[in-house]
Amino acid sequence: MNETKEDIKKRALKAVEMQMKHGIQHVRTHADVSDPSLTGLKALLEVKEEVSPWMDIQIVALPQEGLYTKAEGEELLEQALQMGADAVGAIPHYEPTREDGVKSVKKAIELALKYDKLVDVHCDEIDDAQSRYIEVLAAEAIKSGLENKVTASHTTAMATYEDAYTYKLFQTLKKANINFVALPKANLHLQGRFDGYPKRRGITRVKELLEEGLNVSFGLDSIVDPWYPLGDGDLMSVVDTGLHACHMTSYDDIVSALELITINGAKTLNIENEYGVKEGNKANLIVIDSDSEYEAVRCQSPVIYSIRNGEILVETKPAETTMNIPNLF
Repeated sequence: MNETKEDIKKRALKAVEMQMKHGIQHVRTHADVSDPSLTGLKALLEVKEEVSPWMDIQIVALPQEGLYTKAEGEELLEQALQMGADAVGAIPHYEPTREDGVKSVKKAIELALKYDKLVDVHCDEIDDAQSRYIEVLAAEAIKSGLENKVTASHTTAMATYEDAYTYKLFQTLKKANINFVALPKANLHLQGRFDGYPKRRGITRVKELLEEGLNVSFGLDSIVDPWYPLGDGDLMSVVDTGLHACHMTSYDDIVSALELITINGAKTLNIENEYGVKEGNKANLIVIDSDSEYEAVRCQSPVIYSIRNGEILVETKPAETTMNIPNLF
């Protein structure tokens, strides 16, 4: 049975509600534009408009099945941008051939320039060490001048690259200055499934990318869908998972971890100029129930206030615990 626009909107609004409860006010989501009817895109465009007073949504037009797996792929992608998608997507490792994968990356950059859009590529989300579309994306970002308007999501194959190649790759990545998004929960769930033991962690080189001065943010790829059966929109739990999986549990890593879902995320969304608590910006902020970044991450402290345009959008009362154990503490 084909999904209706109403079906998709209902689920999307449920996901919006989950994320709002955790203080999220900016979301980048992906609409599959492999479907000739573009039903998903139409639904998400309506959701974006309906929730705009409370949440800013960016929509990536993603040819989920691959741009060149059907004759009308390019036409559908361009149509999606004309309809109002905010970013051009690609998924080169899904394409039939290496050449088609490279072509899809170049087409995404070409369309971004034509329509003044951002770029967000599902890049090398595979355990294959020979999947190296990230070098193509970085090179095209440099040539086009788009650079920090380009995002590479997942890049899980980077966890399998040899260090010699990765050293060369990082020189190109630093010149390109593109953004990276790691999705720790989904990546741990999906990658390494064909491995015996030892099993790969399946997450891109987050720590090394950060050490090289590249912008990396954490995200939650899915909420209760075929790619990830869990999730409730809580990015604090994503940070916790990511720090463990990426061996980032030094004190310095922990106290700066919230930047992975705040400051770094704003750079990825290309809204850093309007983001942050400073004079002239919108009064959009969250209040976390903690007195330090370290304790917030350690204790998974909840967002107790989400404030939008100076008004309280969501309020959560902290849990209270009563211990009936006398004369012990």
